[in-house]
Amino acid sequence: MNTSHFNHAPAQLFLNTGHGLPGRPAMGSWLSYGIGSEADDLPSFVVLKSGDNLSGGAAMWSAGFLPGSHAGVPFRESGEPILHVSNPAGFDNRAQRDSLDLIRRMNERELGAVGDPEIQTRIDAYEMAWRMQSAAPDLMNFADETPETMTLYGAKPGDPGAAFANNCLLARRLVERGSRFVQVYHSGWDHHSQVEAGVTAQAKIVDKASAALVTDLKQRGLLEDTIVIWGGEFGRTPMVEASAALGRSKGRDHHPQAFSMWMAGGGIRPGITLGATDELGFNVVEDPVPVHDLHATILHLLGLDHTKLTFRYQGRDYRLTDVEGHLIKKILA
Repeated sequence: MNTSHFNHAPAQLFLNTGHGLPGRPAMGSWLSYGIGSEADDLPSFVVLKSGDNLSGGAAMWSAGFLPGSHAGVPFRESGEPILHVSNPAGFDNRAQRDSLDLIRRMNERELGAVGDPEIQTRIDAYEMAWRMQSAAPDLMNFADETPETMTLYGAKPGDPGAAFANNCLLARRLVERGSRFVQVYHSGWDHHSQVEAGVTAQAKIVDKASAALVTDLKQRGLLEDTIVIWGGEFGRTPMVEASAALGRSKGRDHHPQAFSMWMAGGGIRPGITLGATDELGFNVVEDPVPVHDLHATILHLLGLDHTKLTFRYQGRDYRLTDVEGHLIKKILA
């Protein structure tokens, strides 16, 4: 892979939304808009996070100029999945349903008067929250998982990788329940110093659960219908970064010229490596893959032509791949 952005926030936005500035719809939002969801009581697009803060922030799962109902919904890895969805003490379901019905009638009256599509988004959000009150706690309850599955993921409380492992298991449970797109973020890879120790520590957190997710999907017959994409926004330099002024040594800097991702699942040709770098690992010299090519291929695998999935906004048609993007035919099964 290669990318045209070399700082975290724009590179993360580019990978997630196809553009280096905030304001464009995320890939999950495009998919929710394009092919909908099979889940009635959970969001189409769910976001799970662990590790440090994300430079790209909430713009990475924003619906942008698409209807707001297609935005990603962040879940927490423990406790209540979403804050403020449960009823407060003394407020039962009947009272809540009566309140929602009244609010809906008021919103529908306003929608008819002004025609603002975001009012419909608000109506849909209230109804989704109502349905999630029963579905989300069941989603988060791992009591029905076997000890073998919990061991496979390594989701033991107190372990360094427990949060990421829980999120990978949640991702599988969301896929089972029909959510269209699940984004699992784990940050903390910016090793400008002591890269060997840093990557070793991160690998101990993510490797076991990442492998478990693919294994679990496969043994349940879900992998053939699910695409797993694993990677970051850019690579790290093949040469050492060191700076006495910044207190850095034995590190690696940002490197957009060449980096790797792996994919597994529905429609992906297994057991191959595509592309090669020069002898230094600096530049791609064989089969370079720009980010928009990755986007075009993911959409293709989900039955969408990336040139036809468009949305007219401010006088022109927009798409995830902008005016670029080609299928990566060599990785297709």
